[in-house]
Amino acid sequence: MKERSSINSAQDKRHILILEDEELAASKMKTELLEYYDGNVQLEWIQSVSDGITYLRTNTPDLILSDIELLDGRAFIIYQYVEIKSPIIFTTAYDQYLLDAFRTNGIAYLLKPISTEDLRAALDKYEVLFQRKDKFSLQSEVVEQLKEALDRSTPSYKQRFTIKKAKGIVLLKAEDISHFQADNNIVFAFDRQGKKHIVNHRMSELEDILDPRLFFRLNRSEIVQLDFIEKMESYFNNRLAITVATAQQTLITSSSKTAAFRKWIEES
Repeated sequence: MKERSSINSAQDKRHILILEDEELAASKMKTELLEYYDGNVQLEWIQSVSDGITYLRTNTPDLILSDIELLDGRAFIIYQYVEIKSPIIFTTAYDQYLLDAFRTNGIAYLLKPISTEDLRAALDKYEVLFQRKDKFSLQSEVVEQLKEALDRSTPSYKQRFTIKKAKGIVLLKAEDISHFQADNNIVFAFDRQGKKHIVNHRMSELEDILDPRLFFRLNRSEIVQLDFIEKMESYFNNRLAITVATAQQTLITSSSKTAAFRKWIEES
């Protein structure tokens, strides 16, 4: 194993940009990088595409650690607007990507959750390239190839929602939402703890952006997630009463949705 002190003694402080929308993931990444470089590193953290574009137009970090999905869109948008001269290590929770698209273009790829060993191996590889002073330029055709690999490999279902709170923006993962409920013109998402959060989507929009294998619209005002359904009982007028973990009330299918719901449950 390399001694970090010997790596950094003859080198300038590294300047590394972390593009990551999740605070916990970014915090862990910072800790790992500080340990790898014995603190001899300057770290910048950005959560959104818009801030990434602004920052990279006037800054050239030594290395970029880039998640694929940021708060306001895919990181690839940044690389369409800004000429990137920094090596990039992509990080993502999705394992369906065509990894050859990353490998053949000399771009490292780490699958979340990222282990310390995998991150250090990627950093070791980067350090070798840095010592050789290899020039890096992310070409537009490479960005297009990566985008195509993404589009072919993953459905574009919503993975997380940005929730505005008094103290700022928080992220709510789709997998942590038990159900959605509309009240007049306001739509609420209910989390694992039963807390409700306002989401900036209409019910019809949610039908289009949620994974249909996990979410089902029961009626005009309610959408339920499969993993949180605890019990189903017959209800009058050919409807079903659905007991949902975290819900304070029973959800009811509309008569027109009952048959489709039964089929969805059986096929899930």
